[in-house]
Amino acid sequence: MKDLDLITFKEPNSPMSESYRTLRTNIQFSSFDKKIRTLLLTSSGPGEGKTTISSNLAMVMAQGGNKTLLIDCDQRKPQVHKVFGLSNEKGLSNMLVNDEDKDEVNTNIGIHETVQKNLHVLTSGTRPPNPAELLGSAKMKNFIEELKKTYDYIILDTPPIILVTDAQILAQYTDGCLLVVASGESERDAAIKAKGLLEKVNAKILGTVLNKVEIKKKGYYNYQYEYGARGKGDKIRTKAKQF
Repeated sequence: MKDLDLITFKEPNSPMSESYRTLRTNIQFSSFDKKIRTLLLTSSGPGEGKTTISSNLAMVMAQGGNKTLLIDCDQRKPQVHKVFGLSNEKGLSNMLVNDEDKDEVNTNIGIHETVQKNLHVLTSGTRPPNPAELLGSAKMKNFIEELKKTYDYIILDTPPIILVTDAQILAQYTDGCLLVVASGESERDAAIKAKGLLEKVNAKILGTVLNKVEIKKKGYYNYQYEYGARGKGDKIRTKAKQF
């Protein structure tokens, strides 16, 4: 496993890492009736940074003492294995197609430990010819329920919701969803459409994460729990807002 190039791992005391911890806290307090344990992240289009957000959020969850599993549910353009320097030879798809005549899923295939205590990663695995059907299967639903016996938090990194139906399908299995929006890149209509697609399947939308925010000052902290840090070009990658 390569040295992780994640801000929350390399610089855990930085303002940007603090923004992820704020996001973690917001998620934990977003529901009083039911604890949020399974969380889906998606975006309206590609390149908005959802895998970066998913990976760093999983990292701070684990750093908080919670046993956490990050699952790469993007069967078309998987990125999580690249972030963590892992093999993608076997993963989620291989689990789901293993022993097809059985309802059980072999959870020993493809789940990797990481250098961060409490953080495990499940890569996407071999690309299947029918990703939507695979993710929408009863076996996938049962698999998530089985994982909840082991993990405190399960984070699903999914494809852009406008491009394919995978995120809509998976949203029905989770306790909450986050929509990642890239500042200055995402089109307003696309973000609204993405929100609407989640609402169509009665997904619980916890909020949005505004990513790639450009700021003009050295740093700030205001009543909305927004964090920023000045870097080269006065740009930061993440800004987390309270729900």
